[in-house]
Amino acid sequence: MSPFANYASVLGIYGVTLACAFCSGGLAYLFKNLCATQQKLSLKTTLKRGATLPVLVIALSIALGIPEWTQQISNKTTSVSLLQGNISQDVKWSPEWLEKTMMTYLDMIIQEKSDLILLPETAIPLLENNVPNWYWDALKNHAKTNNLHILLGIPEKSDEGQFYNSVIQVDGQDEQRYRKHHLVPFGDYFPMRPITSGLLNYLKIPMSNFSHGPKDQAPFVLGRQVLGIDICYEDVFGEEIIRQLPDATVLANFTNDAWWGESLGPQQHLQIAQARSIETGRELLRVTNTGVTAVIDHRGYIVTQAPQFSKTVLRAEIHGRKGSTPYSRWGNLPFVILCLVILALCVKSTSARLKT
Repeated sequence: MSPFANYASVLGIYGVTLACAFCSGGLAYLFKNLCATQQKLSLKTTLKRGATLPVLVIALSIALGIPEWTQQISNKTTSVSLLQGNISQDVKWSPEWLEKTMMTYLDMIIQEKSDLILLPETAIPLLENNVPNWYWDALKNHAKTNNLHILLGIPEKSDEGQFYNSVIQVDGQDEQRYRKHHLVPFGDYFPMRPITSGLLNYLKIPMSNFSHGPKDQAPFVLGRQVLGIDICYEDVFGEEIIRQLPDATVLANFTNDAWWGESLGPQQHLQIAQARSIETGRELLRVTNTGVTAVIDHRGYIVTQAPQFSKTVLRAEIHGRKGSTPYSRWGNLPFVILCLVILALCVKSTSARLKT
């Protein structure tokens, strides 16, 4: 964990970046003056000027890690099962693999009795209204019989003919759904379609014509827990995740990082999710197709994670949390104000030097 991580709960990820910049500036000052051929300042003065800011920045970060901004909603835990089907991207949308993919997840689901069962983004590679009734019945019967909730990623087509990248709840009674709002350009949709339609046809990317879901969507109320839902790289944007707070007691990210193969992309995406946990003071459930499926605590630490590129179920117990961090309450406003103050001080300092 970065020594600057605690700034995220107050100033968000931009605050963490600013802290890194301050420390880098101090170290650059030290390096420049200590390596100079002619020393204009004494060693003591150089160390004092160069090291003071980094020390203060790190000390403040440690202090910010002391408060418990959020609290457990209960001593009782909620059991969760995160299903990683490990469906390779090159066969995910293949008609020949459709039945196998659907049965893979169905077999995994009926073996689980956790309170919450989560499947990744577009786990079912078929439009919701095209899924056979017997499949929905099997899911609903399992949920109703065992008093649990199943949440799965699936593309859907609205009555108006629009397509959405969605997460829906299946429990035999209620129905809740989340439609991805922040879409990936050239992945979820192609901007400027009259111009890029030729490229779209050439690349033949399946499900690349999604519509934007509503900006503000209610979190899922699931018994004791209230899940704040986001899909794929929506968790990159902290200011969007906090829209479902403080109502959400847990965050849940549904994604498919199979696109990245064996690169560092999935690991980087996992670190992004950790930042969202720190910013919001919430546990985060991360369910993926090929990895990295993980459970992250409210401090951003990984509680448990599944091995990549394996068909597995990751089980865990969560508490859920209430309350607000400064960032989840005010968003990026404190960071913007701080930047304006720094800018004003810089202008004042520059003006004073010009006068002398």
